[in-house]
Amino acid sequence: MKHIAIFPGSFDPIHIGHADIVYRALPMFDHIIIGIGENSQKKYLFPLEKRMEWIKAVFQHEPKVSVESYTGLTVDFCERKEVNYILRGLRNGGDFLFERDIAQINQAMNRKIETLFMLTNPSLAAISSSIVRDIYMNRGDITKFIPEEIENAVRAHASAGR
Repeated sequence: MKHIAIFPGSFDPIHIGHADIVYRALPMFDHIIIGIGENSQKKYLFPLEKRMEWIKAVFQHEPKVSVESYTGLTVDFCERKEVNYILRGLRNGGDFLFERDIAQINQAMNRKIETLFMLTNPSLAAISSSIVRDIYMNRGDITKFIPEEIENAVRAHASAGR
């Protein structure tokens, strides 16, 4: 049986904390699907196509990583992909409380699904997509918070009109 995990999120944008979690989790899994959840009620800064393109660029040399988008519940996406593991990163106690509740509800909906939590590298714990978006929207330099593989693409996106 293959061990496959889904790492769900909006990745708006992907940052170095996300990448760190995926790279650290790779030895535990045969494959990791980075699942970009799409919620029609949510306003995203970066279009889905860009987010997918950037994630593919970050993991272009890692055959054990793929990226897909989905709508609806993460547990339903897991079932469609025949995946029993959800991977989540925890930066702090607030993340734990929030993620624990979601994990318990997910398991109540589908007993086969286990959520595995990984603690964020302490040097990356302050980084979030919300903070990166705020810096970006205020014309700050986000390059130290995003993977180097996408720095030029993000600059080009900014030049094309934030």
